[in-house]
Amino acid sequence: MVGHSATEWPYLEMLKRFALALALGLLIGLERERRKKEAGLRTFGFTALLGAMGAALGDPYALLILGLVGLLTVFLNIHEMRAHGGTELTTSAAMLITCVVGTLCGKGHTLTPTAIVVSTTALLAWKDRLQGFSVGLTENELRSALLLAILAIVIYPALPIGTVGPWGLIEPRTVWATVILIAGIGFINYVLWKIYGTRGIAVGGFLGGLVNSSVTVSELAARIKESTDRFEIASAYQGILLATSAMICRNTVILLLLAPFAAVSALPSYLLMLGASAGWVWSGHIKSTTEKEARPHAVDEDTLALPFSLWAALKFGFIFLFLHVIGVFTQKYFGDAGFYTTSIIGGVVSSASAVAASASLVSNGTISATTAASGAVLASLASVAINLPFVSRSGNRRVTLNVAVAMGTIAVLGVVGMTFEAPIRSLIESLH
Repeated sequence: MVGHSATEWPYLEMLKRFALALALGLLIGLERERRKKEAGLRTFGFTALLGAMGAALGDPYALLILGLVGLLTVFLNIHEMRAHGGTELTTSAAMLITCVVGTLCGKGHTLTPTAIVVSTTALLAWKDRLQGFSVGLTENELRSALLLAILAIVIYPALPIGTVGPWGLIEPRTVWATVILIAGIGFINYVLWKIYGTRGIAVGGFLGGLVNSSVTVSELAARIKESTDRFEIASAYQGILLATSAMICRNTVILLLLAPFAAVSALPSYLLMLGASAGWVWSGHIKSTTEKEARPHAVDEDTLALPFSLWAALKFGFIFLFLHVIGVFTQKYFGDAGFYTTSIIGGVVSSASAVAASASLVSNGTISATTAASGAVLASLASVAINLPFVSRSGNRRVTLNVAVAMGTIAVLGVVGMTFEAPIRSLIESLH
């Protein structure tokens, strides 16, 4: 492929390409300059411009410039070894990436090179945090990460496309994708917990609620039962509310990723429930900070579960598959009422599985988006309701009453939000 001739270079178009390349190069260079590296702001800006000019001249020139930048990194490392006895491998790799990014800009790409540069700059800027995380990485954590990668990268592509079975009810890739989605949420949650630490019982409640709100609430209720410290009890109460908020956020994201139209219909309910939950959390926070009740209570890191459990992922998959199949049959023989009953029962067991099952059914055309939205909201409401018996076992009447009022408010607003689902769906259909 040959490059543009001089008469074929539209001035404004090429100017935009070169300007984008320069801006992206300066972004990486700014981070390197801040760390006082030998190659800084100007070097990375020039490198990106060289790549863009090479792409504009043609592929042979682009390859030649990439080779020259590679040679430049060799001289950079030789100079660093002579001056300080070390190497600049990370900066060298960043320079090569910058050159390739400039080449992409020169060919007219915009989003791809921008995403690459932002990701690269983030990796460079997070050096200390990533190093601290990797040093503290245990063998079990590494094994869990590799297992998750195998499930996502190795097993998923090998699964058959489409439905299998005599009735065509099971889509292996859909089931596996939802398993990976939930496991990935749990893994990311664990990584955030590991990096930023456990900053109190309340934060631990939110992070735990992203994975399993019922288990988290049960554990916090046990803390309330065992504790006589009113500060710790107040933090546990906030943790219960935050676990509920996390569950609502997680279910909203799952529905949004798997069935966007259904998510739009369910959005009023989820927003009202989340707003009510956030209001109760804020109210509890105001009360706890009137004196010196914001005293941090660190959660023992030994209580952290592994970031990824094969059994937990398979259990979620089985529940999801069961709810999916039962949902098809109840919808077929009992209509929407049968599906809603299945959603409520599924929400008691695993609201994430029930929401994912609702999304899969609407994706297959088995139910409408409005029905799926109602089923997802009912599953979330069931998950909210099942938390109250856990809290009542704590034996603390005041906390139980507060949680009952909070959960009741959240549930009522969730039901109120369901009345807006059909009008929103009608509006979406009219726009299409």
